[in-house]
Amino acid sequence: MSRIAYVNGRYLPRAHACVDIEDRGFQFADGVYEVCQVQDGLLVDEARHLARLQRSLSELKIRMPMPENALRIVLRETIARNRVRNGIVYLQVTRGSARRDFPFPDAAVAPTLVVTARSANPEAVEQLAEQGIAVVTVPDIRWGRVDIKSVGLLPNVLAKQAARDRGAREAWLVDGAGEITEGASSNAWIVAQDGTLITRKVDHHILRGVTRTTLLDAVSALGLTLTERGFTVEEAHAAREAFVTSASQTVMPVVKIDGQPVGTGSPGPLTRALRRDFHRFAQST
Repeated sequence: MSRIAYVNGRYLPRAHACVDIEDRGFQFADGVYEVCQVQDGLLVDEARHLARLQRSLSELKIRMPMPENALRIVLRETIARNRVRNGIVYLQVTRGSARRDFPFPDAAVAPTLVVTARSANPEAVEQLAEQGIAVVTVPDIRWGRVDIKSVGLLPNVLAKQAARDRGAREAWLVDGAGEITEGASSNAWIVAQDGTLITRKVDHHILRGVTRTTLLDAVSALGLTLTERGFTVEEAHAAREAFVTSASQTVMPVVKIDGQPVGTGSPGPLTRALRRDFHRFAQST
């Protein structure tokens, strides 16, 4: 089946879906994006993703490309046309197409909206979670506003490739103080030896992950002990458990950091429980 993309008001086969070569997303990475999990044909935590989208657009002074209710329809139609039951839907909004120049274009220039959807194999993801993943630590060289979900992801690309080159699946980014900020495409968590969950507090140096936010609801409801603070690479190496959170992986166990096993070297019981219970606290619509 040919995959279908939504581009500025039209549903098109991927081979015919395109934007102008002077689109500011292409020229300047002047845009934002969201990725939402699709489970059993339903969008997971859609409201939180759209709220974060609106915040990112507001921070960059890009207007919404359409009313939120209309965007919800586009997301569902793209999912339906691609026959995605389990997978992701991706949406990207840029400042639009205009003559290449650094200042914002005229206010009449319409934002560009692209939406795609693709299937994933839930059994393969579960098998990965049963084994756990390896991460490596690399310097965090990103700009100072990663709380905006911008399409400017070159440092993340380089970090991901560094991880792959070292036989790992994810990279954990380390700031100048020696503390882990987050993963290249995920939020980072550890479980200390006393059972305390630790993840960095929300600031301009990490993305407020939607999956992270939902997991905080679960942690609170389950009465678990949580500390939101930075943690060092050494603390991560000494942790009892570790995991990452993201829309495409929910809660994914980390069993190796920089080649060293985490805890027993297998997914830990708390991580397994949080992964198992995650969707009880998420909203599917």
